Amino acid sequence: MPLWRTICIIATCTLAMVANISSNSAVSISLPTMEEDLDIPVAALDWVVAAYPLSNGCLLLLFGRLADLYGRKLMFLLGSAWLLVFTLGCSFAQDPDTLDILRGFQGLGGAATIPACLGILAHSFPPGKARAIAFATFAAGAPLGGGAGVVLGGLLTELTPQSWRSPFYLGCGITVLAMIGAIFSFERDQPSKEVDRRVDWIGASLVTSGLVLIVFVLGQGEVAPEQWATPYIIALLIIGVILVLTFIVWQYHLERVQNATYQNTPYPSPHSRFLSLSQLVLRWLPSPPPIMKMSLWTRAHGRVAVVFCVAFLNWCCFQGWTYWVILYYQNYVGYSPLRTTVRMVPMFVTGLLCNAFVALFVGHVPMTILVACGTALTGCSALLFAVINPNAAYWAYGFPSAIIAVVGADFVFACGTMYVAKNCLPHEQSVGGAVFQTMTQIGTALGVTVSTVVYDRVLASRAADNGITVSSSTGSDEPQWLTLPAYKAAQWSCFAFGMCGDYLVRICLDDDTNVSTSQRAP
Repeated sequence: MPLWRTICIIATCTLAMVANISSNSAVSISLPTMEEDLDIPVAALDWVVAAYPLSNGCLLLLFGRLADLYGRKLMFLLGSAWLLVFTLGCSFAQDPDTLDILRGFQGLGGAATIPACLGILAHSFPPGKARAIAFATFAAGAPLGGGAGVVLGGLLTELTPQSWRSPFYLGCGITVLAMIGAIFSFERDQPSKEVDRRVDWIGASLVTSGLVLIVFVLGQGEVAPEQWATPYIIALLIIGVILVLTFIVWQYHLERVQNATYQNTPYPSPHSRFLSLSQLVLRWLPSPPPIMKMSLWTRAHGRVAVVFCVAFLNWCCFQGWTYWVILYYQNYVGYSPLRTTVRMVPMFVTGLLCNAFVALFVGHVPMTILVACGTALTGCSALLFAVINPNAAYWAYGFPSAIIAVVGADFVFACGTMYVAKNCLPHEQSVGGAVFQTMTQIGTALGVTVSTVVYDRVLASRAADNGITVSSSTGSDEPQWLTLPAYKAAQWSCFAFGMCGDYLVRICLDDDTNVSTSQRAP
């Protein structure tokens, strides 16, 4: 491959990641401005953030499968065009309901482009130093996108007449550049070599519906009429869990059918009448290749599943930290978006340095050390805000927290995606990356939700003790002495997620785990 094409492929995929991540970080920094301009209820602000990962995380598996089957370049271009249209649409929203809907449709574009990028990188670069550089640079798009979203989003929100609408224009420009790069650098899609090219629409419907309901409940549980005791919240949560469990059973069944077909062996006979009846029912249904092989989770002696879970917990911590730090600076301290932006800049610098470190040393340092150190440092960033003294200088708590917060996200993403790619077959690369991305997106929704629940409970408890009625879930209208313990409690919950991820790494991954060796046969 010519050098110019190598550089252009990596740059294009990185730009796609920048566009995907900045879509959320730019919105986060603009939340208080949106609240005032569109008269959004403070308790519903988290839904503006959660709408994007809702659709994004719930459709990654389907789009990953379609990319592997019909072409990654095609899926990338279609996803980028979709993202461009609805990002531009968000900039014209005139009410919160319209913005929420457009944000949900916007997430579909990212769901199509990111799995395609992971598949393109894994296909273009064989295991080795080149792949390490490619994946580390792609992972650098996350802090670059987060930094661009926060820094440029804050500047544009503060200094331009269009205010919070300007960051959406920026996202459109980045997406256009990525589309141009893809047209000229990505290789033409080759026909899939799979014998059975059917799409598991039943599985796609089950997992998409289940995840949509679960993430919806996570976003709405705190603002429902009776909060988590609201009947429709309970019902939707139960239905969502049942659909996801049914999806798992269905994927297990399809994989066994496919294995029996290609090995010319009969489908294993069950030993009970109930299983015989269920098998009879299943055989009346189509049996295409599963959209996600359940054996993917058991590869490398289960370490792939551990990597997925660590990514989930780390994003719970990191995104929860980001959400509450921005609200702390703007609603509690009273900083403008621009002053808040300046205090988040160290994240951007550290993120780039971390990914450069991964590119240079991932073949020499065990993945366990990188991931364990990263999750621990991200957890400690939340700890600093959990014990923060508002009267102390920024350099005492805010600066070190911003420096170390992004380390876990960068190390886990770069190492995790490489490790998953190494344990996937060539026709599974986009699906493997989609599963990893799905775990991070669900982690984003759950981290913000759980920390919001903790915040609200502590705020309500403190208010009840002092005979005060609270009116919001982010404390913008409450006295500072009342909201500070609630902000700290939210960060304690983020710290707990980070430490759970770190503990999982230490007990389940061994020091020999490496991401740069030759590809394994699953």
